[in-house]
Amino acid sequence: MRRPWTVLIPTIAILLVAGSPFLDLQLANSDVNQLPTSAEARKGADLLQAQFPQVGQNTIAVVVQFQNGGPTSAANIASAYQLAQRLSALKGVTGVRSYVTVEPALTLTSYQTLYSQPKASLPAAARTLLTTLTGSTIAVLDVATPFFVTSDQAHNLVRNIRAIDAVPGATVQVTGDSAFDIDLVNYMIDHTPLAIGFVLITTLIVLTVLLRSLVLPFKAVLMNALSLSAAFGALVWIFDQGHLSNILGFTAAPLDPTIPVLLFCVVFGLSMDYEVFLLTRMQEAWIRTGDNRTAVADGLERSGRLVTGAAAIMACVFLAFALASVVTIKSIGVGMAVAVIVDATLVRALVVPAVMRLLGGANWWAPRWLRGPVPERQEIAPAA
Repeated sequence: MRRPWTVLIPTIAILLVAGSPFLDLQLANSDVNQLPTSAEARKGADLLQAQFPQVGQNTIAVVVQFQNGGPTSAANIASAYQLAQRLSALKGVTGVRSYVTVEPALTLTSYQTLYSQPKASLPAAARTLLTTLTGSTIAVLDVATPFFVTSDQAHNLVRNIRAIDAVPGATVQVTGDSAFDIDLVNYMIDHTPLAIGFVLITTLIVLTVLLRSLVLPFKAVLMNALSLSAAFGALVWIFDQGHLSNILGFTAAPLDPTIPVLLFCVVFGLSMDYEVFLLTRMQEAWIRTGDNRTAVADGLERSGRLVTGAAAIMACVFLAFALASVVTIKSIGVGMAVAVIVDATLVRALVVPAVMRLLGGANWWAPRWLRGPVPERQEIAPAA
C-alpha cells in the first residue's frame, strides 16, 4: 500500500519474462513420443527410426478426383502421370506409389497403351495397383518420405505438395498423418479466438453485474492474463524446449494443439474464482468505509487464508499429474500447477493490490443505472 510502484513494476517484469518462451510455441498433433521410452510401441518406433531411417515410414496420400471419365482414360492418365513426376522431383520424396509409377522406365505413352487393355490382361503389378489405388473416378498417389509425421520437414513437404498439385480436369486433395497434423493445428488456431472471446465476454458481464463496477472486470481479466502467460511460458520452456526433460522423464516435442486451449479455459476459471473471493471482500469493505486503501488491505487480509489454502491443495493435486507417463497429462498438470501457484502468490498478493491501490476510487466507478442501492456506510470501531 505504501509503495505500489515498487511492488508492481518488478513483479510484472518477472511475469512477462516467465511468459516470454510462449512466443516460441510450436504445436503438433500427439504421436508416439507421448509415451514413455519403456512402452513397447515407443521402443518399436524408436528402433524402426534408428535402423531404417530411409524406409519411408511416413506416407502422404494425394487423392485425385477426375471430373470427366475414369482414371484409365488417356487424358486422366496423362494428368496423373504428370502429377506423379512433379511429386517425385520434390525434395524429401523417396518414391511415389501409384498406377502410373509401376515401372520407372515406362513413359506416358506406355501407360496409356497399357491401360487401354482389359484389366485381366494387365501385368500383376499394374493390376494390383489399379485395384488398390483407383476407383471409378479417383486415383491415389502415395508419396513416401523418411520425415517423421510431426516434423517441420514433413509439414513443409505437405505444403509443397499442395502448392503444385493442380491438375487440369481434376480436384486434388492431400491427406495422411502429416496433412492431418497441419489441418488440425490450423483448425484449432482459427477457432481459438472464438473460445477465448466467449470466455472473456461472459466473464466481463458476470463480474460487472456482481461488482457493480466497469473497471474491476477488465482489471480482473488482465490479471488472469498474467497468470496464464507464466503458465504457458513454463509449458513451452519445459515440454517444447525440453528443459527438465531428464527430471520429469519425457521427450521434448511440440505441444498438442488442444493443450493451450484446455489450459486456458481451466486456469482462467480457477483464477477467476480467486479473483471473485478477493474482490467481493474488498467490495464489502469499500461499501462499509468508502476508503479504497482500507478496502484493498482489508479484502486481501480477509481472503488471504482462503486463497492460500485452496491454491495449496490444488497445486498439490495438479503436481501429482507430473508423475503420469503420458506427456499430455503431465504437461496439463504442470501447467495448471504453475498457473495456480503464480496466481495465488505474485498476482493476487502483489499485483492486484498494487494496481487497485494506484487506481484508487476509479476501481468502483460505474454508471448510475448499474450501481443499484448502496447500503449506508458504517464507521468501524477500533479493535480492542
